[in-house]
Amino acid sequence: MVEVKTFFDEQTSTLTHLVYDPSSKDAVVFDPLLDLDTIGWRTYTTSLQALDAFIEENKLKLHYVLDTHIHADHISGMQHLKEKYKVPLVINSAITTVQSTFKEVFNFADDFDTTGRDFDVLVSDGDQLVAGTIDIEVLHTPGHTPACTTYKIGANLFTGDALFVPGIGTGRCDFPKGSAKDLFASVTQKLYTLPDETRVYPGHDYPGKRDLQISTTIGESKLSNVDLPASRSEEDYVSFMNNRDAKLQLPRLIYQGVQMNLIAGKLPKAESNGVHYIKIPIVND
Repeated sequence: MVEVKTFFDEQTSTLTHLVYDPSSKDAVVFDPLLDLDTIGWRTYTTSLQALDAFIEENKLKLHYVLDTHIHADHISGMQHLKEKYKVPLVINSAITTVQSTFKEVFNFADDFDTTGRDFDVLVSDGDQLVAGTIDIEVLHTPGHTPACTTYKIGANLFTGDALFVPGIGTGRCDFPKGSAKDLFASVTQKLYTLPDETRVYPGHDYPGKRDLQISTTIGESKLSNVDLPASRSEEDYVSFMNNRDAKLQLPRLIYQGVQMNLIAGKLPKAESNGVHYIKIPIVND
C-alpha cells in the first residue's frame, strides 16, 4: 500500500505529489517545482529542499521524476532531482509536438531539439513503469496540452491539469494545440470510467477562503465537477470551455515556465556573454 505526501507552493498554487511505499522505501515524484524570484530573476530551491528533507528523513529510494505535462505557471524542479538522485525524467512522447509548436511560437533557432531528448523516458498511453514495488500505469489525457498524462498507481490518479477538485473544474484548453473536445474525451472516456472510489490528485488547487484540498475522487468529480460533471454533454462542455477560456489572462510565468520546461527545467543555453536569457514575445496593438 503506497502513501502520498503532498507539497503545496502558495506562489503558484502548485501541488507536488511524492508517492512512496513505506515498507520497501521505493518512491516517485510528480511535478516538482523550482522556485523563481521574479524581481531579481533568479531561481532558488526552497520547495525542493522541503521535498529533499522528507525523502532523506524517510530514507526513500527515488526511482522516477514524472511530469504530467509542460507547465505554463511554474518551473519544473526535475533537473535538481535528476542531479541529486541520479533518476530518469519521464514525460509523454507527445512532448515532441509541444516542443515543435513552441519552437515556432518563440522563433527558436533551427538547432532547438524537438525530439524529447532532454527527458530520459518518453511514455505513451497504456505503458507500464515499475519503480521497485510501485507499478505505474500511463493514461494519455490530452486537451489542456497535447502531452498531458495521468499516471495511475493502484487506486490513485495523478492528473496534473486535466482534472482538478470539483470546485475548480478542469484545465484550460486555449494553449497552442489545446482542445476542449480532446479533454472531454480524456476525462469522460478514460478517467470517469474508473471506479468511483479512485482517488484523484491534481496538479493545482486554488483554495482562496476555503481550506486547501489536495485530492478528490472520481465519484465526487462525476457528481459535482463545476466544469465537467458526468451529466454534461460534449457539445455543451466544448462551447462553455471555448467561451470561458477566451476571457482568461495568460499565466503569470508562462514565458519563463514553458521555455525552461520544454527542456526538462533547464536554463536556456547561455549566450556569448555567459548569461541565460528568456524570450518574451511582444504584441503591438
